[in-house]
Amino acid sequence: MSRIILKLSGEALAGENDGSVRNARGAVKLYDEAVIAGIAAQVKKLHDAGHQIGVVTGGGNIWRGRTGDEIHRVKSDQIGMLATVMNCLYVSEIFRGAGLRTEVMTPFVCGAFTELFSRDRAVRCLEEGTVVFFAGGTGHPYFSTDTGIVLRAVEVDADMILMAKNVDGVYDSDPAKNPAAKRYDRLTYEEVVEQNLQAIDMTSTVLARENNMEMRIFALQEENSIIHAAEGSFTGTTITTRK
Repeated sequence: MSRIILKLSGEALAGENDGSVRNARGAVKLYDEAVIAGIAAQVKKLHDAGHQIGVVTGGGNIWRGRTGDEIHRVKSDQIGMLATVMNCLYVSEIFRGAGLRTEVMTPFVCGAFTELFSRDRAVRCLEEGTVVFFAGGTGHPYFSTDTGIVLRAVEVDADMILMAKNVDGVYDSDPAKNPAAKRYDRLTYEEVVEQNLQAIDMTSTVLARENNMEMRIFALQEENSIIHAAEGSFTGTTITTRK
């Protein structure tokens, strides 16, 4: 049994929707229901196998960070935090439909929508088999969702972070632009910094390194990718403090 924190990007939740797909009422579809149902099914299998699971979502399907004359960076980041709350509320309901108990926690008060984050309450929920959604990032601007996930993982004494992305690991260059790009199977956080690989932002890299937090980066699209990543038999990159 292990305690896992799973990161899902907002883009992953949207699936193939690119803003041009609309529902029957003409509103832009923010979610790919089939993709999220598949995620829920995998998480259910891990849960039933005895793993404790927390989830962090990005908000990119709703809001991408914007700065400039039209909006201040602080306000942009606050909107992004609220986007992750919306995503967590939606995904948690899909998880409940799959037979999982869920709790959504935020670092700021959201009325009756969420619970205010508490390390003790979060750990208790995890130990009781509840899937805990950590929404709202760190609650402060200028920090990415990556920093939020590492912070929560450290706070609840997680064993590993699973980063589900659109690319199957960390490469030495952009594989979309360079067909000869090399994927790393294993890296240390020092190598990530020294080679400026930009797998995750610098703040979260340092925080993960200082707290010896293992991170596994993989492509969500691959079949049973979350289960394989949790079990260690996956295609992707493992980042640790030491090789």
